[in-house]
Amino acid sequence: MSTRKVQTVRGDVTPQVLGRTLTHEHLCMKFTHFYREPPREIENNFNEGITCSKVGYIRQYPYSSKYNLLLNDDDARDAVTSDVQLYKALGGGTIVENSTVGLERDIEFYKKVSETTDVHIVAGTGHYIADVQADNTLQSTKEDLYNHMLQEITVGCVDYPTVRAGFMGEIASVWPMRDFERKAISAAGELQAQIGCGVSFHPHRDPAAPFEILRLYAEAGGDVSKAVMSHLDRTLLDPTKLMEFSELGSYCQFDLFGVEVSYYQLNVDTDMPSDSQRMGMVRQLVDEGKEDKILLSHDIHTKHRLTKFGGHGYSHIITNVLPRLKHKGVTQEVIDQITIHNPGKWLTMATA
Repeated sequence: MSTRKVQTVRGDVTPQVLGRTLTHEHLCMKFTHFYREPPREIENNFNEGITCSKVGYIRQYPYSSKYNLLLNDDDARDAVTSDVQLYKALGGGTIVENSTVGLERDIEFYKKVSETTDVHIVAGTGHYIADVQADNTLQSTKEDLYNHMLQEITVGCVDYPTVRAGFMGEIASVWPMRDFERKAISAAGELQAQIGCGVSFHPHRDPAAPFEILRLYAEAGGDVSKAVMSHLDRTLLDPTKLMEFSELGSYCQFDLFGVEVSYYQLNVDTDMPSDSQRMGMVRQLVDEGKEDKILLSHDIHTKHRLTKFGGHGYSHIITNVLPRLKHKGVTQEVIDQITIHNPGKWLTMATA
């Protein structure tokens, strides 16, 4: 006889206790690989931390501040803990931490935050894009990548053996995909078929990427209904393409709530949507009866999005987005489906 469980950094829990859940966040990681030079005319606003006089510039050019890209220093850790406490106070229950190899995760810190705030935290396993991997890691075989994730989910994490990861992700790739990334996606599909866990994918910013990722994953044996495709709110901006993708059966995740910029540094050809437009994407899928395949989050990965640094924190969706969705005609029942029941179903695994 099997039971259903979710593996958190403080041990196994039943999905019924998760509560309202953010399915794609970061609590401690480093994003300095993605640094971009600031416009010369305003470059003096991107040094010496984040102040009130500079935060407006950093909101528009977040990847031009090296300080902003460190979500793992003492300043960030204090701000993260405070914001997770606020998230709990405002009705949050669980945060899914998506940092993988290449982003310098810190499971000891995740556990400390969970213990301090009483928010359930689920850690991921796997590898981020090839560009941030060590040379020896890039030589890994598909079997190596499979075994790494298998150990972290079933035995314990390499960097914290008493904690088991609760899902695979974020498994990341660029476009065109590198060989290493293809191996990682296929390994995830093979392992998912064996142990039944959830998996979360980071696609590149090309509309073809989500489709190709799911193809490789499914061909390797992965259950598409247990897969999450992240960042669709900056990848599939064509409503027809979004609807086409939603037919494939994975979770469609809109996880950049709170990001509203006029110039998207990581893809200058993309017009980053507003939160209102993201809600329109959600409403489009709800109107088509796909509310059981929608997930929401913020993907906080820089300091400026934390409240200590003038940002919105982890409670933005609860305080600002969900009331607006309700005003736009999305019922409380559907909101609970998206933010409570869908995450619980995705994260749940069977255990003997």
